[in-house]
Amino acid sequence: MNRQRSRAFAVTSGLSACGLAVAVVLTGCSAGQVSQTAIQEPAVNGTNVVAGDPMTGVALRNIHLRAHQTSDYVQPGSKAELLFVAVNESPADSDRLVSITSDVGSVAITGNATVRPAGTLVVGTPDGQPSPLDASEGANTVEAAVTLTEPISNGLTYDFTFTFERSGSATVAVPISAGETQRRDKEGAPEGDTAGAVEAEGGHG
Repeated sequence: MNRQRSRAFAVTSGLSACGLAVAVVLTGCSAGQVSQTAIQEPAVNGTNVVAGDPMTGVALRNIHLRAHQTSDYVQPGSKAELLFVAVNESPADSDRLVSITSDVGSVAITGNATVRPAGTLVVGTPDGQPSPLDASEGANTVEAAVTLTEPISNGLTYDFTFTFERSGSATVAVPISAGETQRRDKEGAPEGDTAGAVEAEGGHG
């Protein structure tokens, strides 16, 4: 009897130890997944890039084009708006947006494009948002109008180079947003008009 009890106790202890080991392994895997998810960045409407040193340069956030597309392409000669926010990472030195260039068109900047130390430059006004001056006290606001020389389309991206006086240049692929106007057109379109729906779904905004 003592031998049988000893064997039974040994088997039970072994199974318990195995169960504990499996639980530890599973817990470790789960923790790894949570940690991995925690560091993922959320999707944004546009793209981000930094001109110059990441610690003292200018961070460009949510860069996108806004263009009203009614056919397969937005045709050359049409106007598009370039929208983004520029944040000066330097607490001591100001900077200035000198130019924006692209192979798809010429870009005209209107307004004071200086970015104060630790300040913000708002380019364009996103749909459905309050005035940038109301939303961010002390931020400079400018407009960037693109006159297209090449056709562009929703669902594609186009290279733009941003040049600053102090931080230098940065090039990034910029997507297109259909904008609030096109979304309203889609909602008001008669039933059976699928062309507008297809175009709107191809956009990023």
